Parts: sequence; structure tokens; C-alpha cells
Amino acid sequence: MPWFSERAERIGRERLEQLMEQTVEQARRRICARPKRVLLLPPDITRAHSGAGRLTEVLYDLLAAEAEVHVIPALGQHVPHTAEENRRMFGSIPEQRIHPHDWRGGCVWLGDVPADYVRQATAGAADWAIPVVLNRMLIEEPWDLVINIGHVVPHEVLGFANHNKNYFIGLAGKETICASHMAAACCGIENNLGMLTTPVRVCFNKAEEKYLGHLPDLYVQIVMARNEEDELVHTGLYVGDDLDTYLDAARQSREQNITMLDEPLRKVVCVMQGDEFFSTWVANKAIYRTRMALADGGELIVIASGLKRFGEQPEVDALIRKYGYVGTPRVMEHYRTDPALKDLAHAAAHLIHGSSEGRFSITYAPGHMSREEIEGVNFHYADLDQTLAKYPPDQLKEGFNDLPNGQQIFFIPTPSAGLWATRDKLLGRSKV
Repeated sequence: MPWFSERAERIGRERLEQLMEQTVEQARRRICARPKRVLLLPPDITRAHSGAGRLTEVLYDLLAAEAEVHVIPALGQHVPHTAEENRRMFGSIPEQRIHPHDWRGGCVWLGDVPADYVRQATAGAADWAIPVVLNRMLIEEPWDLVINIGHVVPHEVLGFANHNKNYFIGLAGKETICASHMAAACCGIENNLGMLTTPVRVCFNKAEEKYLGHLPDLYVQIVMARNEEDELVHTGLYVGDDLDTYLDAARQSREQNITMLDEPLRKVVCVMQGDEFFSTWVANKAIYRTRMALADGGELIVIASGLKRFGEQPEVDALIRKYGYVGTPRVMEHYRTDPALKDLAHAAAHLIHGSSEGRFSITYAPGHMSREEIEGVNFHYADLDQTLAKYPPDQLKEGFNDLPNGQQIFFIPTPSAGLWATRDKLLGRSKV
């Protein structure tokens, strides 16, 4: 069971700060009375809207008077923050105490989740071991207290984000990220989204039990939802050191962050915030979270004013430009024949996840990319200014909107904060 939790229509800033004080008090009582070295593991800037950065700053301030406190944003293979992004995300935390995760050169191998276990967990969809390769600073330096802070929300690999995702994706090495993402892709993105436990999460739970049992850690799990004023607000907080801490938060997220529709949507317009989403690697959450709601022959329009690249690294960007989002069969053909794509298997998984499989069209209105670039990866292109004039986000509400020209659209201002699906698609799977 969680150490404590709180659920409300809105948990305000002052109350969140009080709950962080309670978190520190409980950690001192349950884990270490006088921690001298503390590690905070928040999400990266693509989760800035969650307020997790502010909670990290509060925890830092509560502990820094008596302890040496360090922060490692759970970047995975995302681009490290600039100093300005760290200030925007984490406020007054000193830059020298914030350490970028190096997914290639800064990790250590601990062991494997065996191939037989992966095969059983994935019902045969994946038959390879998942190496457990994690951040060297996390594993090799002494810690009295490790606090994971994160936003629990539907996710394409793990069903719901956070909990030990912070370790096995956010602080993982190339081998772990590639093997786990490809396993999730082989299981099918629409079989993962909104599931409390996915095959890859089963594997991560096994890895946590076997390799991370020595860590003096706990989880701070945030849940958010839109209120009647169409504001994204904090509605739940769960603190504890076990799997139930995640499961309780995920059940609330399942209730509040999944929108079930009786009929599929013909036209969806999404906004990926320009100060958070700079690549299709992360902006494609607009595709992931709406694909189960879109009608065959429907249209998804993604307004992405910050978009300036496809991949998070040059070599992954090059692979996306080379092959494009062309559907599972063609991606798998390339994966089997191109050593570079096989070496960066998470890129192949991303190409699969980001394709509509020809079922609906995807149009991007980017801030810093050309028509040729967007169309070169099998998306449609729209001019950003014209799209903003046609679908002004500040004049639209989440859900159905009737436009002056008689057209109806379904508008989603923060697709990364939820999941939209038809009742048939969502409930036609095994139990969510």
C-alpha cells in the first residue's frame, strides 16, 4: 500500500508543498532518519506541464539544508536540457546539481531479464533478453535516499507512465531502451495503451525486484485531469515504495485520463506545446494517444510550433528521414535488412508506433521544418500560421467544436495528458 495518498477535484500549489513536506517526513521515518546524500529523479521537460519540476524544487529545498542533493532528469535518450530549460523546469535548483543522463556512455550493465521470461511475458511476441543497463551515478554512488517524481498518464510502452519507467527507460542505457521498445512494438501499441500492466512493465517489475532491491527509494506519483474550467489540474498524489503506489495512481489516471467515445472521430486537432516538444519522437504522442479514437479515413492535425527535428539524436533522425512512418510491414522489412536500424531498434519501434498503418491521415503544422521534410517521412504538411488561424487554440475547448464554416472538429489541447479511444477498441481488448 502507498504510504499516503490524496485525491481531490483540485490539489493546489500550497497543498502540494505540504504533501512534499509529508513525503520527506515519512522518508526520514521509514528509510533514513538523517539522509546525507539524496538523489531526485524527475521527468524531463516533455513533462513540464505536470508540475513535477516544481515538486522537485520543493523537495530539493526541504532536503538541501542537511543533505547533498543531486538531480538526474529521466531523459532516456531524449536531448539533455539546456541551462535555460533546467531553470524553467526546476527553478532555483543549482545547475551544478542537475546531471544530464548519458544513455550511451554513462551507464553500467547489471544483468538481464532472461529471454525465456520476456518470451513468456510477451506471449511469444518478443524472444530476446532485455539487458538491464542503468545510469552509473544511480548505481555506483552511495545514496541514503532516492526519490522518483513523475506523472502517471496513459503510455504507449508501459500502459501508464512513471513508476520504474524512471529507471528502465528514463535512466537506461541504449541496450535496455532498444530491447524494451522493440518488444513493446511487437506486442502492438494499441494493446499497451491504458493497460495497468503491459508485458514490458512485467519485465521491468522483474528487473526492479532482482537488481534494484538495495536502493533506498520511494515514488511520488502525480495524477492530473481537466476540470470544468478546462484547466489541467492536479487531482491525485500517491507516495510510497511499492508497486501498489503506481497501481493506485494508474487506476485514478485510467478513470480520469481516458476518454471513451461511442463513435470514432473524423477530424482531430491537437496542440503539442512549443516549449516542450521539439521532435516528432515526442510530438508523436498526438498520434499515439488518439489513434484508437480516429475513424478509418479520418484526419489528425498536429499543431507543433516547436518542431525542428524528427529524432532525438542525429543518427536516429537520419533513420526516420530515410525510412519514414510507413507502417509495420515495411518497417520490419527494413529492420531485418539494415544493420543500422537493428542496432538502434528503438528507432524501428518508434517508426511503427508513429504510423497510422494507412488507416487515417496525419498532418503536421510545424514551426521550424519544411514541407519537403514533413512529406518526406510520409506525413502531410500544413502551414503553421494558416493552421493557427483556422483552428485558434485559445478559442477552442477540449472536445467537439463547431467551426464558423460549419465544420466540426474534436480538439485536444494536451494529448500527452490522456488517451482517447472508442468504447469498442478500448473494451474489445483484455481488461484495461
